[in-house]
Amino acid sequence: MSGGGPGQALFAFVRYWSRRPPAGDGEMAERGRLVLVAEAVHALARRGSAATVNAVAQEIGIDQSGASRLVKAATQAGYLAMRPSDADGRQRQATLTSSGHALLDQAHDWQERVFDQLTEGWSERRRRDFQRAMTELIERSGALRG
Repeated sequence: MSGGGPGQALFAFVRYWSRRPPAGDGEMAERGRLVLVAEAVHALARRGSAATVNAVAQEIGIDQSGASRLVKAATQAGYLAMRPSDADGRQRQATLTSSGHALLDQAHDWQERVFDQLTEGWSERRRRDFQRAMTELIERSGALRG
């Protein structure tokens, strides 16, 4: 990549990884969608937020009907369980099942392998510094969203 500033590099990186077609067949693409919704539920739970369909939609950045389909598919696959919301009994919220945790563990192992491949030849310090910088960007981007 030539020219441009660090903001352009950041957004080029995000576009590249967010637009990559899933490798393999339709089954692999479906697994990627299931990981996406499981990651969203996991992230919401870590922040102490109820993983309602609307919250999952906002976390992923899609509309409510798309999130509803993803949550339903992940529930049918056994990765999520639905229960009444603690805050509002009329709403339902998702939680990860033991299979959902296993799915995320496998996905996280794959993510670490990809990172290792992308940073092959980097020192451990450079890898840690890059991880720290990415983590700070994520935290700050959350604050920008409100």
